[in-house]
Parts: sequence; structure tokens; C-alpha cells
Amino acid sequence: MAAKNINITLKIWRQKSDKAKGKIETYKLNDVSTASSFLEMLDQLNEQLISENKEPVAFDHDCREGICGMCSLYINGRPHGPDTGITTCQLHMRMFKDGETIYVEPWRSVAFPVIKDLIVDRSSFDRIQQAGGFVSIGTSGNTIDANSLPVPKADADNAFDAATCIGCGACVAACKNGSAMLFVGAKISQFALLPQGRVEASRRAQKMVAQMDEEGFGNCSNTGACEVECPKGISLENIARMNREYLSAKIVSEE
Repeated sequence: MAAKNINITLKIWRQKSDKAKGKIETYKLNDVSTASSFLEMLDQLNEQLISENKEPVAFDHDCREGICGMCSLYINGRPHGPDTGITTCQLHMRMFKDGETIYVEPWRSVAFPVIKDLIVDRSSFDRIQQAGGFVSIGTSGNTIDANSLPVPKADADNAFDAATCIGCGACVAACKNGSAMLFVGAKISQFALLPQGRVEASRRAQKMVAQMDEEGFGNCSNTGACEVECPKGISLENIARMNREYLSAKIVSEE
């Protein structure tokens, strides 16, 4: 499909700091190429605002290749916008119509406080990962032959699928309870399925779940919105595995 230029109206959340009161502000933007990405469109808007001596819109980004998850935005009521299996930086303006009004907001979660405009603090995910998302098996000395720890292909594939989670937070934004269980389930599963991860399995599940609760995330209600909106297609099976790991750890610790 040949690229064309469209005119759009943007309704963007503006908030100077985490202490300030935010509000939606309206901007008109003309001659937006449908071949441009959503972030390139925001770059165009910021160039326009700077030329008008106005403060540009703050938004987060890094790789712009769908790898880091930093670009996360709530667009027209959906995490990452009106497409599936993509991050915001992979969303293109061909998904929108000429004259359309587009609402752009930061993630909606108490556990992701707004820093400025569209940027939120997702360090809560880092603290959950630091609580138990690691292995402590020493790696010094001679390299261990990979075949010395055989792993069934199905388990290896499932562990790899879980490890593709980029921690963008779309699962939290999509959930009516603001649950982080898909993220935590993925981070637990990527170790639980491999023999290297079994050494600290009990500690990992209990610590990560406890930290998740401490951060203020809600509980899973099995609506499945997180799986639908996840740009990497992380399966709900990881939540079930997390629950099994946690219950098993609690039973063992109470014996």
C-alpha cells in the first residue's frame, strides 16, 4: 500500500511530575506520513511544539525495534495501540485514518507512577526481578558440556518462550486489577523449566510473589487480557506454573 499523508488530532496526557496534577491536552498535526511509526509521529509533533516555543511531550524509547519495551503507551484504550503482537515503536500510522482523533496516555497503574507526561517509573519490575529472578550456580572454572544437563526440547522451548518477555508492562496496563502475574509468571517459568533453576526454585517463587504484592500489583482474575495485549505472546500457562511453584514452595517451607 502506497504511503500517504493524513491529518490527525492528538489527545495527549500531560503531567509535569509525579506530584503535579495531569490533564489531557489537544494538538493538531498535519501531513503525517502513513509510512512513519507512531514514535516518529510523536517526534514530528515535538518538532512542531518546539518551533512554537512550547514544551515537547516527554515519552520513553530506546531501541525502537520492539526489543526493550520502553516505548510503552496506552493508545486509544489499548496497550501499544490498535494492532496485535507489537510494541508502540512497531505501530505505524497506516493503522489510523485521516481526520482521526488519537488518545495517548501513560500506563494506568499505581505501581507504575508517572514521572512526566507519558513516562512512567517501572522500577517495580526491576525489584521483583532482583528478589529472585536469577541463579547463583557458579560459572567459574572449565566450561560445562551442554550435554551434561540434558533438557527435553519441549521444556527448552517453553523456557525460551517465557524468556522473551521484555517487561514492557502491557499485561499490567491491560488488566482491570493491574496484575503483574503474567510478567512474574514468565520470569519464574524461564528458570523453573530448566535444571539450573531448580536449586533456588522455592526461594525464587516466594520472594518474587512477595515483592509483587509489596509493589501494589493486583491479583489475576483470569480474564486473559494480559495474554491478548502482550507484544511477545506470553502464555497464561506461565501464571499457572507460577502458582504451582509458589504453592509447592509454601508447602515445603511449612513442613
